[in-house]
Amino acid sequence: MKNRIRSLREQRGLTQKELGAQVGVSRQAVNAVETGKFDPSLRLAHALAAYFGITMEALFDFSEGGI
Repeated sequence: MKNRIRSLREQRGLTQKELGAQVGVSRQAVNAVETGKFDPSLRLAHALAAYFGITMEALFDFSEGGI
């Protein structure tokens, strides 16, 4: 699933490790979600969207074709 996590993270000057610490997951989990290798749980998707202050729909592309 495509997402905007990397661009939003970089805009805030955060490393993957720092973002992971903010939402309660490892750096590897952030990397896997950013690169589309792993679809996040509902809890993680909500935590990421809340952290960035946007909706899950604005953070993730739920369509088949992606962003």
